[in-house]
Amino acid sequence: MNTADLGLPVDVPSTALFTDHYELTMLQAALKAGTADRRSVFECFTRRLPEGRRYGVVAGTGRVLDAVENFRFDADVLGFLRERNVVNEETLAWLAAYRFSGDVWGYPEGEVYFPGSPIMRVEGSFAECVLLETVILSILNHDSAIAAAASRMASAAGDRPLIEMGARRTHELAAVAASRAAYVGGFATTSDLAAGFRYGIPTVGTSAHAFTLLHDNERDAFQAQVDSLGRNTTLLVDTYDVTEAVRTAVEVAGPELGAVRIDSGDLLLVAHRVRQQLDELGAVNTKIIVTSDLDEYAIASLAAAPVDAYGVGTQLVTGSGHPTCSMVYKLVARAESADPKAPLVPVAKKSSGGKTSIGGRKWAARRLDGDGVAEAEVIGTGTVPAELADRQLLVELVKGGEVVAREPLDVVRDRHAVARANLPLSATQLSRGEAVLPTEYVHLRSGS
Repeated sequence: MNTADLGLPVDVPSTALFTDHYELTMLQAALKAGTADRRSVFECFTRRLPEGRRYGVVAGTGRVLDAVENFRFDADVLGFLRERNVVNEETLAWLAAYRFSGDVWGYPEGEVYFPGSPIMRVEGSFAECVLLETVILSILNHDSAIAAAASRMASAAGDRPLIEMGARRTHELAAVAASRAAYVGGFATTSDLAAGFRYGIPTVGTSAHAFTLLHDNERDAFQAQVDSLGRNTTLLVDTYDVTEAVRTAVEVAGPELGAVRIDSGDLLLVAHRVRQQLDELGAVNTKIIVTSDLDEYAIASLAAAPVDAYGVGTQLVTGSGHPTCSMVYKLVARAESADPKAPLVPVAKKSSGGKTSIGGRKWAARRLDGDGVAEAEVIGTGTVPAELADRQLLVELVKGGEVVAREPLDVVRDRHAVARANLPLSATQLSRGEAVLPTEYVHLRSGS
């Protein structure tokens, strides 16, 4: 496995330290108590959607599979744990041989989810499953938040393409993951070359204001860019005076000019003026690209503007106000003993403060109405009702420690477009509202 595929620096050999200290101390205590080998079921879910959101988007599953596969305690990692006295020698010896050998089921990446949806289920011994909590949550919480924002932006943009350009607004590794999640959510391209290299996402980019300011005048800058990149390039026209820049751009590149980019001002007004000017100059096929701190609301406000594409940065990589999905990873069932044949017992936290969980190994299905539109997320334990048998959502991702469900990113992206299209029309409304589908529970009981 090439660690570059994980969005990691090449000198990081493992994902094993993408975890919290207490996961290792729990392991040590369970080993001593003789409970570490009890068969266990953990589920990843969220109790609620971010305020005002009508659906969530599952993203990061592919990265989770890579992280689980690369979760290894090598000599350097073990040396660090020994030096810091995190766990004892017996536990270090156990960690040295660690290889996840359990099963993982989950919603396929790109699918939508709702409160209570068992987005991912991890099964195996308590010891091997508990170690994966933090790395799984960190990936799913981040990537799903970005994908949900991207999905809303894609809905607002309609048929107009979206360019992800937020790398400079977040951590350098988060930028790569954000670009991948944005592509899942419906973005067409990215400016981030690392994302293009690691995930095959199409990359785009021409020039910034610095390139214009480098030259003695705007004409020289435009000429240099056209000479290098051709007439189909995109010229940035708001460094000085937009009207003069558009005129100069067409004079330099001719009516074959590919596009102009507007990065400031009243975008609605400026876009109309630029379109009129381009048409008058004969550049009727020259496209208009707008950037400048866009979010889904700004994109929607430009629906009537003569805009051909949007570039989005800060608001995208920060989840458009919701940078996490508040997913949790909870033990929902465990065996009565370490005997492999011991029956599973539902367990769950039960407390005040709105954090009550429901125990038991769950299935999930989406019920459709007579027109084939989703009408409810149904979650239960035990036998799946016959009428929902062919609507189950969880698929096998890892079997006996081996990844069995890797997919091309374009397949994931297409899946999301279909999943979103099968929701009620109100799912794409930008006004604040509750989840577009109710969550219905059957055959469930609370744990204690």
